[in-house]
Amino acid sequence: MDKIKVIGGQTLSGKIYISGSKNSVVSLLPAAILSDEVVIEKVPHISDVDNLEEILRFLNVKFSLESGTIHIDSTHMVNKPITEEYSSKLRASYYFMGALLSKFKKVEISFPGGCNIGKRSFDFHLKGFEKLGAKVTVKDNLYIIEADELIGADINLPFPSVGATVNIILASVMAKGTTIINNAASEPEIGNLIEFLNSMGAKIKGVDTNRLEIIGVSKLSGGYVKVIPDRIEAGTYILAGVMNGKDLEICDVRPDHLTSFFEKLDEIGCDYKIDGDKVITNKVEHLKPVNIETAVYPGFATDLQQPITTLLLQCDGVSTVKETIYENRFQNTKYLNEMGANIEVLGDTIKVYGPTSLKGKLVRTSDLRAGAALVLAALSADGETTITDIKHLLRGYSDLIKKLTNVGAKIWLEDE
Repeated sequence: MDKIKVIGGQTLSGKIYISGSKNSVVSLLPAAILSDEVVIEKVPHISDVDNLEEILRFLNVKFSLESGTIHIDSTHMVNKPITEEYSSKLRASYYFMGALLSKFKKVEISFPGGCNIGKRSFDFHLKGFEKLGAKVTVKDNLYIIEADELIGADINLPFPSVGATVNIILASVMAKGTTIINNAASEPEIGNLIEFLNSMGAKIKGVDTNRLEIIGVSKLSGGYVKVIPDRIEAGTYILAGVMNGKDLEICDVRPDHLTSFFEKLDEIGCDYKIDGDKVITNKVEHLKPVNIETAVYPGFATDLQQPITTLLLQCDGVSTVKETIYENRFQNTKYLNEMGANIEVLGDTIKVYGPTSLKGKLVRTSDLRAGAALVLAALSADGETTITDIKHLLRGYSDLIKKLTNVGAKIWLEDE
């Protein structure tokens, strides 16, 4: 596996263009099989997309990808058990549960993979399928979900899970009758999926709310969608700018998807300016400490918790971060401390003591967003940092090295 090397302390200037959302495209690609032919634009160049394409190819789905636009033809697809070889490469493989159940009334899939950041149970997904009339059987690592027919139902989620909301939407779009999802997730990525499905002829109401109404239709056809900008990628590069930038512009941003994030930057005293769909950033001294608590959308995103922790190392005083979504999402702190940080882990909360100076070290990415936090640390550190196990980073950040190199970072890939 390759590793990333970074020589820190460089000023970042120029423009970074944000790619399509990783968290959106991983549901759009499984959803695409519900229609014979669809087009998806602004597909990011990430390994999660590569792994989903492998599953599509395995199911005999034809596709072509050129310049970020993918054409998908499911006319001759075959419903086969998705083995661990394919499912273990990413968490979002489980979206084929809802899609295949909807299309064929049966799916067999091995346990999904993804980052090790907590339990991430998908019991909510399975119970949702059962409410729609499906039977769920688990044999070792294999999930078999089947139904004679799917019938709309009222489904009350105990927690507004993005994954469960997506899977239940996919399973219910062609069910008989109406499905109501109460306490549904309302993230922008859910809205992007609904836009796509409605373009195929689905009837889904309640976008951007916690109550979705899905009126089942007998068939879906056609379909077009443009993947929304990746709000987590945008937040990560904005952090790079407020830590190391001089008029660094982050372009193709949806600022309205990052309201809670900007509120915290304001509290900290960061220098940024929103100009339409771009954010202009500059480094400033004497930042203020802040208290952050992650929450479901529109609260502070758990996916930005680890990256912003690196910024808190530059603040004058003690900041706290409470993680309420995943119980194992402080794995970045070990390596930040090895680089010179002073972070104390207290259960679901960390205390970040600043300001501290970071030194380049050999570090390892434990998960996707921890990797982003380490890249931000490396950009600010004195000397050279080597980041290993970068497969996690490649899952979610499109053209990371190129984008940062273009704005003045000294960062490159190197073979192990």
